Amino acid sequence: MRLWLVLLLSFPGCFSIKGPESVRGLEGGSVSVQCQYTPVWETYKKWWCRGADWESCHTLVETDGSEQETKVDRVSIRDNRSHLLFTVTMEEVRQSDTDTYWCGISRYGTDRGASIKVTIDPVDMVLSTSVSPRSRTTTSRRTGVTSNSYIRNHYVLLAFLKVSVLLMLVGAIFWLKGSQQRLPIYMNLSSDLVRDTAP
Repeated sequence: MRLWLVLLLSFPGCFSIKGPESVRGLEGGSVSVQCQYTPVWETYKKWWCRGADWESCHTLVETDGSEQETKVDRVSIRDNRSHLLFTVTMEEVRQSDTDTYWCGISRYGTDRGASIKVTIDPVDMVLSTSVSPRSRTTTSRRTGVTSNSYIRNHYVLLAFLKVSVLLMLVGAIFWLKGSQQRLPIYMNLSSDLVRDTAP
């Protein structure tokens, strides 16, 4: 049965490796990508390369065929054979890291690979994607504080303005009602005075 699986996976277009279509990260944080593969490829080398063109993409990091983590500059890769996946982590990412990347398997003949679009956003943008847990926590904490204080200030200002406008309207209504009531009294008083002083 294993021989049939090997033969089936030898044909182009058959599932050998897959990863997410795209991931997003925040500048200065880290981005992790997990690529899954089928059981035949456990002992093969796995790699991560950059470039939209599959034929000419630049390999950034590659495993040595074991489960040991390999790190080159800001990029690391680690194979997990028991879960049939390998993880690539890009640290201290910059906006210039935005590009098309490939996770792949080295083999005789044509390598197997899956294309992944990586987008790095500026720090001041809000993010809802696959960022490393550390970056996600930091970002949501910072964003939560900012948005909570903004909302609180907004409601305080709104309440203050509404109460002020309401008090001014109530005052204006009482003033108008009071002036309307005083007018007939003055008119009655003046007519009584005229009557009293008349000969």
